[in-house]
Amino acid sequence: MRTVRIVFHATALATATLVLAACGTTGSGGPGKLLTLDGKPPLVIAHRGASGYLPEQTLEAYARAIELGADVIEMDLVSTKDGVLIARHDPNLAISTDVAKHPRFAARKKTIKVDGETQTGWFSNDFTLAEIKTLGGISTDAERPQEFNGKFKVVTFQEIIDFAKAKSKETGRTIAIYPETKNPTYFRDLGMPMEDKVIAAINAAGWNSKTAPIYVQSFEPGSLKYMKSKGLNTKIIQLIDGDGIDLKTGAMTYAVPVDRPYEWTKAGDKRNFDVMVTPAGLAEIKTYADGIGPWKRYIVSIKGTIGPDGKPVDVNKDGKVNDADATSMAPTTLIVDAHKAGLFVHPFTFRDESRRLASDYDKDGRNEYRLYYQLGVDGVFTDFTDTALAARAEYLKSIGR
Repeated sequence: MRTVRIVFHATALATATLVLAACGTTGSGGPGKLLTLDGKPPLVIAHRGASGYLPEQTLEAYARAIELGADVIEMDLVSTKDGVLIARHDPNLAISTDVAKHPRFAARKKTIKVDGETQTGWFSNDFTLAEIKTLGGISTDAERPQEFNGKFKVVTFQEIIDFAKAKSKETGRTIAIYPETKNPTYFRDLGMPMEDKVIAAINAAGWNSKTAPIYVQSFEPGSLKYMKSKGLNTKIIQLIDGDGIDLKTGAMTYAVPVDRPYEWTKAGDKRNFDVMVTPAGLAEIKTYADGIGPWKRYIVSIKGTIGPDGKPVDVNKDGKVNDADATSMAPTTLIVDAHKAGLFVHPFTFRDESRRLASDYDKDGRNEYRLYYQLGVDGVFTDFTDTALAARAEYLKSIGR
C-alpha cells in the first residue's frame, strides 16, 4: 500500500460540521464515538473488487481487494443462457469483456433494449457459461490500467461464495459478500428470473441470516420483496440511483435507465428514485430492507461555477466540465433520516480519479471519504480499497478510536 497524506479540506469540514450541528449532533458524537447506526466503524466495501486496479468482478480483482484489507467484496449478478448466475455489471458483455475480439461470436451482436435503454453488443443471456468462460474481463475506465485486459476470466456467483469462504479461513478474518440482482425485470421477462437461484445459493452456503457475512442488494424493490417473501433473511439493501447533477443548481437529474426502478416504468409509475429518500420513502423501505445504498450525491451534492452564457465553467481549464470544476454543497439530512428509520447507509461509488472529485477535495479522494465518515455513513462502496481504508484509519485516529 502506498504512503498516504491526509489533508481534510477546511471548507468541506466546516460545511459538514454546520449541518451536523443543525441536526443536534457532531461529527463523532463525542470523543471516540461514531455516528454510524451500530456505533461501529464504517465498512469498506470493494466495489466489483479492486476495480481501480484490475478488471472488475474477476477473482483476481477480489483477491486484490481482500489483500488490501476490504471488509466486504461486492458483485453484480446476471444470468447466462443456461441459467447460471455470473458476476458482471451489465448483461451487455461488450462493456466489460473482450467478447468483441472473439470472431466466433460476431454473429451474436445485436441491438436491443435493456431497462428502456437501447444498447448494441453481446448479451449474457445468449451465451452458455462454457462460452462466457472463454472471455476475459477488461477495464471499463480508460484512465485505469489496461495491461490486464483479457487475462482474467468471468466468475460465477458460486465461485465467489467459495472464494470468500476460503479467503476468510486463509486470512483469519471474515470476508463478507454483497451481491446485487442486476436488471431483474429484464431477466424475468426473458423467463430467466434470478431470485430463487440467489436464495438457493445463500441457503446452500449456510448464510441465510442477519448475522451471516452477506448483504443482498437491488435497485428494484420488487426483487427484494420477492426474495424476502420466499424466506431470504439476510441483510437487505435498497439501492437508490440518479443520472447526474445539474451543475447550475446542484439538483439531481433523472434519465433512462437510472430514473426509476424499471419495474415502476413497466407499471406506469412515473415517480423517480428521489421519492425513496423522503421520510415516507425510507419508512416504506424499512418494511422490507435493512439499509439503503444511495448514490453519494444524495448526501453531498456539487455545484459548478456558471458563466455569463448560463453554462457551467471549465474552471481548471482542462477542456472538460466535470466534478473537478464544481464544489461540494452542504450535506443533506439523508443519513440522519435513514438512521432514524432504522436503516444503515452505504453510499456509492467512491473513486480516486481527479475528474470525479469536487475541487474542495484538493484532488485527494481521502478528503471525500473523511467527510462522509464524519457524517456517519455505515459503509462506502469504493473502487480503491486502500484509499478508503487509509482515510478511515486517519479519521478513527482523529476521534480517538
